[in-house]
Amino acid sequence: QVQLVESGGGLVQAGGSLRLSCAASGRTFSSYAMGWFRQAPGKERELVAAISWSIINTYYADSVKGRFTISRDNAKNTVYLQMNSLKPEDTAVYYCAADGTIATMTRPDTRGRAWGQGTQVTVSS
Repeated sequence: QVQLVESGGGLVQAGGSLRLSCAASGRTFSSYAMGWFRQAPGKERELVAAISWSIINTYYADSVKGRFTISRDNAKNTVYLQMNSLKPEDTAVYYCAADGTIATMTRPDTRGRAWGQGTQVTVSS
């Protein structure tokens, strides 16, 4: 199974930007759909953005559309999440994930899904 390591979290003021990176190990990275989830204290983990292995298809939660952009570089085994116009409500631990397709990424069944360890994003008002 693919192993995932996130980086790029931190503290930023509202309106600022951050870029998260997720480095994957394993030869089959390009065959996975990749996604970013987040979990705020007291809330369920939610899917924020996802991208297909082909890069053709993407998914965004309504709360981040127009502000966040997911991308991937299959040659570097890395997926990114560019976050602009950050809001205090974006504060959460952000997790990178790998799964078969974007469709499976949106389902609650996490069997077969690989997770990173998470990176904290804090947006101050």
